[in-house]
Amino acid sequence: MARIAGIDLPREKAILYALPVLYGIGRKNAAEIIEKAGIDPRKKTKELSETEVAKLRELCEEYVIEGDLRREVYGNIRRLMEIGCYRGLRHRRGLPTKGQRTRSNARTRKGKAKTVAGKKKARK
Repeated sequence: MARIAGIDLPREKAILYALPVLYGIGRKNAAEIIEKAGIDPRKKTKELSETEVAKLRELCEEYVIEGDLRREVYGNIRRLMEIGCYRGLRHRRGLPTKGQRTRSNARTRKGKAKTVAGKKKARK
């Protein structure tokens, strides 16, 4: 079983697609790591030998991943909220921070829409 940074990699996936399960490693970084380790990218995780897993673990230590990266990102967001900048206020209110419109869309950040009954127009 391949365990890197406290996370079990999916056994049935090719190592190229299993490595991005780690927070902070995407497809590009995964390809670089596999190339440096000299492993076939199509090889399944369960087929890796202990030496190959150790090599991957060693190469992954060069990157800021999992807990350390999550802590760093959360610290950055908390700093923005503490200094009261615009992005920090948007984070605090749970709204999009990068200039997206909120009149329509933004459901991911704002939450599910609540229907409000419209006023009836007065008849003349």
